[in-house]
Amino acid sequence: MVSIDSVTLEVADSAAADRFYTTAFGLGPQLRLRASAEPTVGFRGFILSLVVSQPGTVNSLFGSALDAGATALKPAAKSFWGYGGVLQAPDGTIWKVATSAKRDTGPVTRQVDQVVLLLGVSDVAATKRFYLERGLTVAKSFGRKYVEFAAGTGPVKLALYGRRAAAKDAGVAPEGSGSHRLAIAGDAGCFTDPDGFVWEAIDGGSTPRTAPAAHPAHR
Repeated sequence: MVSIDSVTLEVADSAAADRFYTTAFGLGPQLRLRASAEPTVGFRGFILSLVVSQPGTVNSLFGSALDAGATALKPAAKSFWGYGGVLQAPDGTIWKVATSAKRDTGPVTRQVDQVVLLLGVSDVAATKRFYLERGLTVAKSFGRKYVEFAAGTGPVKLALYGRRAAAKDAGVAPEGSGSHRLAIAGDAGCFTDPDGFVWEAIDGGSTPRTAPAAHPAHR
C-alpha cells in the first residue's frame, strides 16, 4: 500500500513560514518547507486538512494560527458534518481544521489525529485511475465527486475533489495559475500527476522541516 511520508510547501520565506507553522500547528516531519520564487496566482489547487478529535481542539489550533498571522476564510463553526473552519497561512497555503464531533468530550488538546491532502482536480475519475495505476488503494469513493485513498503507514492521507468544489469548500475563487507550490513525498515513485502535482522520493533518515533544493510544481 502506497504511503505519503510528507508534503513540502514551497514558500517565499522559509524562516518566516517555519516560525508560523511551529507556532500555529506544531506539526512534525510530515510538513517540510523550502524556499521558492516560482510565480503563483490565485487558488493553488489543494487544501491541507488537520483532522482533530473535538471542537475545542479546532478552536485551539485555529486561534493560534490566526494569532500567528493567518487569515480566516471560513471562521470555525458548527455544520451538519461536525465543526471546523478554513484559514490561509501567510505563505498562501489553505488549511482546514475540522472534527466530526459536535461537542467536547474531554480536555482540550492540540493533538492532530490525521493530516489530509485534498487535491482539487479537473477530472476526479481520470485522476483516480491514474493513482490506482500507481498502487494507491481507494478507501472511500463517491462517484466522480470525491475519492479518498487509504493512508498506508504514512502520516498523510490523500483525497481528490473537483477543483471548483474544492475552491468552494475553501471559500475562494477556483481560478489560479502558476506553481502549486507543493511537492508530495511518498513511496509511489517520482512523477507528475494529470493536474501538475509533483511526487518526489522519500528522504532517507529523518525529515527536516526545511528541505534543501527547489522543485517547482506547475499546473
